[in-house]
Amino acid sequence: MLVKTYGSAVHGIKATTITIEVSVAQGINFFLVGLPDNAVRESQQRIATALESVKRKMPKRRVVINMAPADIRKEGASYDLPLAIGILAASEQIKSDNLAEYVIMGELSLDGTVQPIKGILPIAIQAREEGFKGLIVPKGNAREAAVVNNIDVYGVENIAQVMDFFNGTSTLEPTFVDTREEFVQHANEYDVDFSDVKGQENVKRAFEVAAAGGHNLIMIGPPGAGKTMLAKRLPTIIPPLTLREALETTKIHSVAGKIDSDTSLMTRRPFRSPHHTISDVALVGGGTYPQPGEISLSHNGVLFLDELPEFKRTVLEVMRQPLEDRVITISRAKLSVEYPASFMLVASMNPCPCGYYNHPDKDCVCSHGVVQKYLNKISGPLLDRIDIHVEVVPVPFEKLSDAPTSETSASVRERVVKAREIQAERFIEWKDIYCNAQMTSKLIRRFCVLNDAGIALLKNAMERLGLSARAYDRILKVSRTIADLEGSESIKSEHVAEAIQYRSLDRDTWAG
Repeated sequence: MLVKTYGSAVHGIKATTITIEVSVAQGINFFLVGLPDNAVRESQQRIATALESVKRKMPKRRVVINMAPADIRKEGASYDLPLAIGILAASEQIKSDNLAEYVIMGELSLDGTVQPIKGILPIAIQAREEGFKGLIVPKGNAREAAVVNNIDVYGVENIAQVMDFFNGTSTLEPTFVDTREEFVQHANEYDVDFSDVKGQENVKRAFEVAAAGGHNLIMIGPPGAGKTMLAKRLPTIIPPLTLREALETTKIHSVAGKIDSDTSLMTRRPFRSPHHTISDVALVGGGTYPQPGEISLSHNGVLFLDELPEFKRTVLEVMRQPLEDRVITISRAKLSVEYPASFMLVASMNPCPCGYYNHPDKDCVCSHGVVQKYLNKISGPLLDRIDIHVEVVPVPFEKLSDAPTSETSASVRERVVKAREIQAERFIEWKDIYCNAQMTSKLIRRFCVLNDAGIALLKNAMERLGLSARAYDRILKVSRTIADLEGSESIKSEHVAEAIQYRSLDRDTWAG
């Protein structure tokens, strides 16, 4: 007897429906074809043992299974459940009347329980688009899949429940998630707040400007000055995720297996902080079976690189293309996958190897030339993509012991949201541009026009402070954002003056 069940293969963040054709006929042996990997081939032993545990058995006949399309590689143990159901239906141990209405996915344990899998959200989206009635998935993935509306999602704990469902001897309760209510209820829930930070008002201002314009930022200062503490609070002042951004972010984390069973939708902007020993593949994604890297996991959020000069040079250089294109393409001999990578880069570093260059109280013990050599670990092209440089100095005891008087994240976020609304209106004609940091040279000339006083100030600053040529466009972009925060249509000289001070590392005299 020949039956068909349906599963799904995930490549990148998109899914492709897989038709699993199972034929049980006269003869012996077991054949599994259709470009399965080793994990899929090993499913025969898992399925046989799982069926025995629920008082069923593998047919002692010739079993041929084809997974179509045959030119797409099938990876992982997530096909165990659809394969097992197909074998049971083809050997007439369960009914096959409505198998074609469902996409089935899940990994089987030897006792018949169904284990969670990766990438269930793109699978659910694809199943809905292709008109399937329902989706049968592991219980641990049910809430994540139920974010997709107009399709019934059934979470199962063991294969016996699926068998009874198709035999009609029992029913399954669909999992329901009110996506919009879940999104609104948990948006802007953070464990940290900007008001936790004592002092550092100039750095907080720089963070507000960075959040308002989507600018990349680097902090430079001695150990213990609060760089990491500030960076962790940046997501709390960025505008909340839209529902579309939340779904897109959840898809990436779903493919990477980063969604737990209690989470249905990611409602907070991601904050990723990889260790400086990370490899370039782990950062950008890839591997034998490509998976999203840290830059994709921080999509629509913040990627924080602490101790930037300690990262390997090759790791930092691979970020240059994603920072510009906001997408990463991973190419292999047989396939090419694309992951989104639109993130804000926030980096921090010590000013020198000992950490105390320019410190108000402690002396730097680094020899002559070591400071510049340390800064040179960061290449010019990478630094060119960071709009705001800000120095972080230690907070004196008096401010540490003061009662908290800082603004909350919510009040700062209100100003940031208003500035972003101005930018959304400004760039409404350009599909892929939604904030000032993404402006091209042509748009800079159009929207960043300075008056005579501003031009004179910028010219004087570049000559006297030794600012590099690459700082010119960055200053204009940041000036535009500062003007937006004030609700000003034109860029004034005071906006330019503030933007100039955010180019510390471009000064010829910075490292002595």
